[in-house]
Amino acid sequence: MEKVTTVGLDLAKSVFQVHGVNAAGGVVVRRKLRRSA
Repeated sequence: MEKVTTVGLDLAKSVFQVHGVNAAGGVVVRRKLRRSA
């Protein structure tokens, strides 16, 4: 598994979106989570 160097978090009314990238700028993780979960 690659190392995440930067994490972005989008807080909306009903959905959280998490975005993590490595040192080279490549996407490592991208998740969409509902608040109810």
